[in-house]
Amino acid sequence: MLKTIQKQFIIRSAPSWLVLAIDLYWVLYNFIFAYLISNNFQYTFDGSRLKIQLPVLIVVSLVSFIITRSYKGIIRHTGIKDAQNVTLASLGIMFFLMAIAQLANYYDLNDSLNFPMSIIVIHFLLNTVVLIGLRFLFKVLYNILFSRPKSGPRILIYGAGEAGLLTQAVLRDDKANNSQVVGFVDDDKRKQGKRLNAINIYNPEEITPEFISQKRVTRVIIAMQQIKQARLIEIVAQFAALSVKIKIVPPTKSWINTPKLLASQIKSINIEDLLGRSVIELDNVALKNEFSDKVVLVTGAAGSIGSEICRQLANFNYKHLILIDQAESDLYNLQQFFSYHKKQNITSIVADVRDEKRMDSIFEKFKPQKVFHAAAYKHVPFMEENPYEAVHVNVFGTKIIADLVIKHKVKKFVMVSTDKAVNPTNVMGATKRIAEMYITSLSGNGTSKFITTRFGNVLGSNGSVIPLFKTQIKNGGPITLTHKDITRYFMTIPEACQLVLEAGIMGKGGEIFVFDMGTPMKIFDLALNMIQLSNLKYPEDINIEITGLRPGEKIYEELLGDGESTIPTHHSKIMIAKVKEMDEMEIQQKINDLCAANRELDFEKTVSKMKEIVPEFISNNSIYEKFDHIEIDIN
Repeated sequence: MLKTIQKQFIIRSAPSWLVLAIDLYWVLYNFIFAYLISNNFQYTFDGSRLKIQLPVLIVVSLVSFIITRSYKGIIRHTGIKDAQNVTLASLGIMFFLMAIAQLANYYDLNDSLNFPMSIIVIHFLLNTVVLIGLRFLFKVLYNILFSRPKSGPRILIYGAGEAGLLTQAVLRDDKANNSQVVGFVDDDKRKQGKRLNAINIYNPEEITPEFISQKRVTRVIIAMQQIKQARLIEIVAQFAALSVKIKIVPPTKSWINTPKLLASQIKSINIEDLLGRSVIELDNVALKNEFSDKVVLVTGAAGSIGSEICRQLANFNYKHLILIDQAESDLYNLQQFFSYHKKQNITSIVADVRDEKRMDSIFEKFKPQKVFHAAAYKHVPFMEENPYEAVHVNVFGTKIIADLVIKHKVKKFVMVSTDKAVNPTNVMGATKRIAEMYITSLSGNGTSKFITTRFGNVLGSNGSVIPLFKTQIKNGGPITLTHKDITRYFMTIPEACQLVLEAGIMGKGGEIFVFDMGTPMKIFDLALNMIQLSNLKYPEDINIEITGLRPGEKIYEELLGDGESTIPTHHSKIMIAKVKEMDEMEIQQKINDLCAANRELDFEKTVSKMKEIVPEFISNNSIYEKFDHIEIDIN
């Protein structure tokens, strides 16, 4: 029987011409009904007047409908915008009739064209109510006739605001998923206990295991555009403990270019969402001017930070972009990425920053005007075991590039440093601090501006704990953690690189820019959140194993060294570190001596030299701790 009714419902996808014809019918009917209302429902008006008025009304209505395109909407998806268009069309008809009546009265035309004002107003009200009402009535009937029994996921939407309402509408219209929204949840006490679109709004405290079981909830969608990180973590923890899948509506900016939010864009929540940071507002005009028609060279271009810097630079009107890295495969992949996206004037070069002759030839050939130096070794345990390589790349390689910048009169040099350079406890951090010192010592060269940027861990970078934890969870655990109290700052790779570019613009030379890294997070809590987001439980499903601090590893990271403070800039997320004064010539000589000593492959001698240059370098859990307590004759 239902199938038959559905087949009879011939205007399931009504063509525009049919909608227009139905609207015209009701406009004419409402006009006659307006006369009846005006005459107390007594048929006392002159039929000869209608023979003139009705054709005029048809023409006027057609013009108004065509102008507003009110008949173009898909009736079964009628919404507020469609109602607005119908109202505008009705207003158009009313104003046209008023204008005709005024003209007829002024020029003493046929009296039949002098539409009574009361009839025009009543007609407008009838048109608005009837035409909108019919659309919504059709929408309701369509949903009744063509909706299937809801056998898909049963969903709670966290957030009873605009985003939650939009999410509910998207899920309702997405017939493929056949999901059912069984309730809203909201922190606002004023909304709790009320209904939204005939769906109850619950207090978060009401969502218990019994509630989830009774309502057979299988999924929770977080639909809040403005939510603090700490609160998001609390919500995820609450629902992860209830063994339901957790999804999140993406930020508006990620779907603003599409006609509307799509069900497919509502994605599973991941750890990056919990560590998500506010959107950065950049001075894009200044960025465009900075790199417009410029030759830009990036070292370490295939790495996590270097490749993202290259991708962001590729959006500007550069003259030539030079990518340098010794990692052949990764550089090839980056080259193919730019080739696929049809980016022009990009040259990828397999080369090593430690090869001075090779680097000099590249600078001579391409004559870069801006250099971003991201090439570095950064794995703390590896560099603790291989101080020769750490010094050779992070110090000597940086020195080569910086010296060539001066030799070839490059306008600006920006180095990517790390928070591990602050009060270093390991070889890697110490080499980065020494590189910072060398760059700062060159600030008075008179030809080139030298700028350093310093920030903490980035999400998804090579060596980040997040990919490691994901692999360990996938393999059934355990998650390995070096210390239960270990704490780190996090930011996303795009954000870090955006701030590097912004700092590169504002730098006048000699600054060390420090980025606002937000609130640090305990890695143990990070591991717990990742377990919960995988719908697993700690320690029943996945255990966390404490393995002990690795050589050189800190429990807490710092962004400022002893005796350092910050100076604010015009950008709220970028500060300038006010570092200790130092003798530039003495620092340069000591660094030259370090590079020379390093060639002897005497690791202890190399590390001792490093501690001489960086007195705050105090080794932690390392074989080099002995040099912090005794004097060694290294001559």
